[in-house]
Amino acid sequence: MVIVTQIGRTNARVRLEGPGARGAAVVLSWSAVSHTGNRRTANEDSSLSEPPVFAVADGMGGHSAGDVASAAVVGRLSAITGARTDADTIEAALELALADIDRVGDESVLGTGTTVTGAALSELEGELGWLVFNIGDSRTYLYEHGALQQLTVDHSVVQELVDAGLITREQAETHPDSNVITRAVGFHEKPVPDYGTVALATGQRLLLCSDGLTKELTEVGIQHYLATTDTADRAAVELVTAALANGGRDNITVVVVDVEAADD
Repeated sequence: MVIVTQIGRTNARVRLEGPGARGAAVVLSWSAVSHTGNRRTANEDSSLSEPPVFAVADGMGGHSAGDVASAAVVGRLSAITGARTDADTIEAALELALADIDRVGDESVLGTGTTVTGAALSELEGELGWLVFNIGDSRTYLYEHGALQQLTVDHSVVQELVDAGLITREQAETHPDSNVITRAVGFHEKPVPDYGTVALATGQRLLLCSDGLTKELTEVGIQHYLATTDTADRAAVELVTAALANGGRDNITVVVVDVEAADD
């Protein structure tokens, strides 16, 4: 397994204290794994796995310095410190990353950019929870109580067609414009993430991934590996291995985060 830019510990287990007088004890374990894939010669993905932020960024294929763009995003997000963060802090980091990316992009007529998805520990109504964010088509999933839920919505042409009822989700997977995204960090455009929130609960498993995984595995396949593995490390390794076996046409990066305990 090879990763270009991986910030934070690839495997870890930590105990955190939540906000408020009660200070809920939160125990997280996680694993980050990446692979160049079977057809690519370079890995343009980057990841961050260190509280309070977990993130995956996928540099734009076909443009110059996609690896630099994804590394700029996780690098700026990694500068966020403390037990928790908020949307304003995340957006400030993304704007700094944009400035970094635009300096590289100025060297090319096409410019450069990256997608990003993340889950950050944040204070939600006085309790510790997940603040989920994304720009582009890298995704965050939640596996909980035996069910898989996609927490992010792709910023892509095919997602807009699905939302308009013009094609089905199944047709979107093989649509000729499946790689065309409508938002990115870069290309001199202000980064505009979407946000969602999820309360922390014992037994949750989060998956953050680049589209190199979702191009090769259906949601049924993703759920299978999240459901049948007992550690975050085993889940991450088996997901990447399965994606490679199914073709591995793109760089593949996953971060799996387990909430082992979230007790008052």
